Amino acid sequence: MGKRYLGQNFLYDPSILKRIIQDAQLEAEDLVLEIGPGPGRLTKMLAEKVKKVIAIEFDENLFRKLKSELAEYKNVELIHGDALKYSYENLPEFKVVANIPYYITTPIIFRLIDARKNLESATLTVQKEVAERIVAKPGGKDYGVLSIMVQYYAKPSLKFIIPKEAFRPVPKIDSAVIHIKILASPSVDVENDKIFFRTVKTAFSQRRKMLSNSLKSMRGDVKEWLSETGIDPDRRPETLSIEEFAKLANKFDF
Repeated sequence: MGKRYLGQNFLYDPSILKRIIQDAQLEAEDLVLEIGPGPGRLTKMLAEKVKKVIAIEFDENLFRKLKSELAEYKNVELIHGDALKYSYENLPEFKVVANIPYYITTPIIFRLIDARKNLESATLTVQKEVAERIVAKPGGKDYGVLSIMVQYYAKPSLKFIIPKEAFRPVPKIDSAVIHIKILASPSVDVENDKIFFRTVKTAFSQRRKMLSNSLKSMRGDVKEWLSETGIDPDRRPETLSIEEFAKLANKFDF
C-alpha cells in the first residue's frame, strides 16, 4: 500500500502500463530513467524493452523490496535517493518514464527541464489538471506560467486519461499521461530568457488584471511598452501567445 504523505499511488493494470511504454516511443538502445518505481511493475516492463533502466526510489522500505524484486534484471540500476537532487546532467542521452509522486510533480518537471541538455523526452503520469495546464493554449483558465515554461523548451502532448480507480490507494483525482519532447532549440526567439520568464511570471502573478496593471512593476511606462509591441494594454495575460510574450520581452529596455 502506498504512503499518502509521499504521494504514492501505484498503477497495477498491465494494459495501462503497456500503453505508457508505447507512448514513450522507446528504442532498444535507450537509457531510461524512472522516478518512483514503487512496486517495480513498470520497471520490469521497461527493462525488457530497453538497454538500461535507472530507477530512483525515495522510500527506504520500497527500495529494500525492489532490490530483491529486481535482482534478476541485470540492466536495472536501482538508486535510493531524492529525484529532485539527482545529477541528471551527468547522464548520456536519456528518456524519462515515470508515475511522478503528486507532491513533487511541478518541481520534478522543472528539474528535468533544467537538465534538458541530454534529455530526449519525458513520459509522465501526473494529475489530470497538471497535464491540462502543461498542454494548454492561450485563452483558457489552464493556460499560465507552467504552460509557457514547458512549451518554451519542449513540445508536450496529452496522451490519455487514467481514471483514479486504476490506482492503489485510490487518489481523489484522475491522472493523465503526457509526453514531453525536448526541442533542439526554444520554440520562440528570445534575446534574454531571464527577462522573458520574468515578464511571464509578473504578468500571471495578477492574471485577472489587465496587462497595463499586472506589468507596471517592470516598467513605469508599461502602456508605451505594450503599444510598441502592438499589444493592447487592456488585454489579460492568459490571452497572450508565447510568441507575443517573446515579442514583449524582446522590447523590454532596462
